Amino acid sequence: MSMTADLIPELGPSLGRLIDPPPAPLGALRVPLDDVRIDLVTGVFDLAGAGRSFAAAGDRDGAMASLGRVALLGLWEKAVATAAGRIAAEANAGLKSAAEESRYPRRRLAGRRLTEQDARAVAARLGSGGAPFVASLDALEQAANNAGGARAREAAGMVTWQAAVTSAARRLEAAWMALEESARAEQAHWAAEVEQVRRWHRPTWPIWLFSAVVIGGAGYLGLVLGGYLPVPPALDGLVTLVWTRL
Repeated sequence: MSMTADLIPELGPSLGRLIDPPPAPLGALRVPLDDVRIDLVTGVFDLAGAGRSFAAAGDRDGAMASLGRVALLGLWEKAVATAAGRIAAEANAGLKSAAEESRYPRRRLAGRRLTEQDARAVAARLGSGGAPFVASLDALEQAANNAGGARAREAAGMVTWQAAVTSAARRLEAAWMALEESARAEQAHWAAEVEQVRRWHRPTWPIWLFSAVVIGGAGYLGLVLGGYLPVPPALDGLVTLVWTRL
């Protein structure tokens, strides 16, 4: 196989819906992810372009490294982290706004807000659908190592590597679709949390208890002053004062 730009397969067809996705509704928190998808696709095409440049210069190893496991995994992890960060930020903004509306206690709100650890947990859930993609990257790395073997096996090894590249692209498409579905589920969960805070009302039982104590105390005092109940020692001075002024 000659050292030409043809070494790098055309990835557009393999990326499929990642390039031209079907219309899909935003999640409950209205977090936009389309630009994240575009950045991911652009990153893959940039890597492919760099690989073609290396191949045209006769650097086969450089071409394969451009579309290697580390580079592709880095793009995926960046997309996952960005999506998770946006969902966490929007959830926190929604919680804050809802708390201001319902006068939710600040201390209780602090316990509901998403921390960095929570954001990492969101990222883990968003990225869980990418397990087949990560596995395909392992296969890609193995194919790249095999392609560097004996000269007699070179052509077959490069064909295997090219197939591994297109397979990884297809798995990346599926991983992104799974991420979008997980993102909608995450947004629905946190939107429900926001709604709980918005619907919160300060408990009224302390007010009713205080009112009952005041009314009960006033009624008891009235009965004591009216002579209907015996005067307790604690109120003897007050009752004497009242009676002497009547």
